[in-house]
Amino acid sequence: MHDFPAGRFAVWATAWLTGRVSYDDALDALLGDTAHRVTGLPGTSEAVPLGWTLTAVRGLGEHRFRLVLPVPGDVRGLPPVPGLTPLALEAGQAAVGDRLALVPEALGPEAVGWTAFPLDGAAPVAPPVEGTLRALSGALDLAVGDAARTLARLDVARWNPEVPALLAGLSKAMAPGLPPDHEPLALSVLGRAQRLAAVLDLALTDAPGAAVNHSQAAARDSALRPLADAVREAIAAAYNVVPRN
Repeated sequence: MHDFPAGRFAVWATAWLTGRVSYDDALDALLGDTAHRVTGLPGTSEAVPLGWTLTAVRGLGEHRFRLVLPVPGDVRGLPPVPGLTPLALEAGQAAVGDRLALVPEALGPEAVGWTAFPLDGAAPVAPPVEGTLRALSGALDLAVGDAARTLARLDVARWNPEVPALLAGLSKAMAPGLPPDHEPLALSVLGRAQRLAAVLDLALTDAPGAAVNHSQAAARDSALRPLADAVREAIAAAYNVVPRN
């Protein structure tokens, strides 16, 4: 399954900043069994623990963070700060607030490094327009139907037997590890999108020993792109939804 530490930071930092969870609960959810260090945090000259960042963002006046999932050609939601866009594109994710943006980097199975980018003086950037979770859930279903026909035509299941099991469990997929008051539909959408992201990884990997030429690979990638776009939008929206009071 894909991992989105920037999504976890966005959702738990927002929950803490809005008074929905305690500092300890937010930090425990963010850390898990992984070591986190942050460089570039305002007022620091070296890497500091992630907990310092939670304290710092409140002092900076932040109220919420959003997960941004940039891809080449679509970096909406990323402020024009030197160095941020290329690093976020490499990571495929960033947590963006009004005063600070953070980009994670996996340093191994048990460590994550974060680079903080102060946004002082940066032109404000409107967050990406996100559809409602219900609409995105429907779009995900439509994209899955189209992609399923493509996957069958590519005979992906023959060399990747994990694909049918992942697809079969879509209706029951739920994403754990989110704040207790997070919307149930968001948990369902995120769980399904993460499973589909794994399906895409398998589908976009050539069959062992297969001779896939450039035009065949391009046709496959083009056919699966609508599903990839729907998955990306659904993941961002599921992490970014703020429960109603």
